[in-house]
Amino acid sequence: MVATSLFLFATLNPNSLLAQGPIHSPSPGIIDGLYLPANIPTKRLPQYESVREADIVWSKRVWSFIDLRQKINHPLYYPMDEISPAGVWTKNSTRWSLWTIIRMHIMNGDLTMFSPYNPALMGFSGWDGDQLKYPIKPQAGENFFTDSVFREQASYYLGEVGPQSTTPCVIEDPSDPRFGEIKTRIDENGVEVICYPPPDTTWYTSADIVQYRIKEDWFFDKERSVMDRRIIAIAPVRYTKEMVNGQMQITGMEEMFWLYFPHCRYVFNNYFAYNSKNNAQWMSFDDLFWKRMFHATPYKESNIYDRDISTYRFGFDAIHEAETIKEEIRTIEHDVWSF
Repeated sequence: MVATSLFLFATLNPNSLLAQGPIHSPSPGIIDGLYLPANIPTKRLPQYESVREADIVWSKRVWSFIDLRQKINHPLYYPMDEISPAGVWTKNSTRWSLWTIIRMHIMNGDLTMFSPYNPALMGFSGWDGDQLKYPIKPQAGENFFTDSVFREQASYYLGEVGPQSTTPCVIEDPSDPRFGEIKTRIDENGVEVICYPPPDTTWYTSADIVQYRIKEDWFFDKERSVMDRRIIAIAPVRYTKEMVNGQMQITGMEEMFWLYFPHCRYVFNNYFAYNSKNNAQWMSFDDLFWKRMFHATPYKESNIYDRDISTYRFGFDAIHEAETIKEEIRTIEHDVWSF
């Protein structure tokens, strides 16, 4: 495992922290294996085929969820990372889970989060979900550690922020003539305000991510004579919990934020995804999504009511409806070649 301090070390040298990925050469002259893996970390991103509107004879938008409890989806879930109360982020030394990759590159400023609701209204404006309307990103050239505004915004999406402390900070420097007095600062409006310690934050780790939701377009391209699909956006999903009768209970699931998948590909393309059959043939996470080596269950398709399956089907009927959506797509592809 690789341990890295999120706050102490990053304050001193943020660039070396954020550039650090899985390590296959732990010390000079040492290679952890038969050879130094170089194909995946350095390979160029394969580009999508160009698609013209005139060549699309049929298309359908489908929303699906990838259940990380299913064995086929475990390469997206494992290995686990951990964050200690002191802010030490411990990651696997040779490969990372999809959440670890996403979290690292959001903090680095390489990936832009899109809030599922209007951040200015703190979630009271309704749920916009996957529309990619509200980007959360640092200033140009900045990152999580150097942009204080972005750090404060991102904390609400990367972790659970506790209540604001009501105990003000005091001046602790004995050489200061105001030693022991309440610390104050001048805010952006030029008003003197009392300083309070930042609220405690419980950061989300790989274990907290239970699903990934994807928004994708399925289409038939007559120019290439193929049924194809493109993932448009992806969102990590976690459980929502509440204290009920003195016990913490799961109350549902929540989309944490959305990512524009074509941007994610440039990051996913250079990280190993586990292959349980052959350690010499590990692929990238982009390859895993490209080759569809995961199981996804539709929970919504484009429809006149703009509604999810869960609003009109329940239990086994909802599963059957999801399979019906997939079967309809297969039938359309079959009919194109049959007639």
